[in-house]
Amino acid sequence: MRIAVISDIHSNILALESVLEDIKTKQVDLIVCLGDLVGYCTFPNEVINLIRERNIITIMGNYDEAVGNEMLVCGCDYPDPKDAENAGLSLNWTIDNVTEENKKFLRELPSELKLTFKGKNILFVHGSPRKINEYLKENSEEAGEVMEVFKEDVLVCAHTHKPYYKMYDNKVLINSGSTGKPKTGNPKANYVIIEVLEDVKVEIIEVAYDFEKIASAIEENELPKEFANIIRTGNA
Repeated sequence: MRIAVISDIHSNILALESVLEDIKTKQVDLIVCLGDLVGYCTFPNEVINLIRERNIITIMGNYDEAVGNEMLVCGCDYPDPKDAENAGLSLNWTIDNVTEENKKFLRELPSELKLTFKGKNILFVHGSPRKINEYLKENSEEAGEVMEVFKEDVLVCAHTHKPYYKMYDNKVLINSGSTGKPKTGNPKANYVIIEVLEDVKVEIIEVAYDFEKIASAIEENELPKEFANIIRTGNA
């Protein structure tokens, strides 16, 4: 079983289209999306519509929850006041521009997904099993705490925008990175492929796309210019 996992698309339709085209060449059996379809970029409805058209299994991210329920904050962790202000501007813009039908879709997304292949129990979440917006950064104390009590064999999460995988004894933690707003130091979209046989194998894949077009669209739509810079550089 080969599973492609995408996440944190954040209204970046060109990155999503490019990643889905790349996945077509990889002979996968299933695509799972770990949420955060919207926010920051300027094509939220286009992203949601494509996910729906392709019937991609999707769970809720913190940004989906915030937009679907028209919340005041997106659930992101921004200690810098300027970053927090920009996040608020993004959230308000997205709420104003997402259709009511698509907000309903976001509200109704499940919070997690459990699958079993080859005797391996796999849990898919956005942030962590404890909280939708918890960051399980690579080698972090939080990741260690979660994996110490984790009952399944494989935990697949997102939210950090940095892909990685790490073994914790006989259990594996996988972060799927970010399709639409990577924080890897380069602008390429990324996702992972998980191959479940007797063992679990993980491949991190980067995909080039026209990021300049997305950055320009951000600048033309009264969103903070900092978001365009992140798209161009892959640095938050």
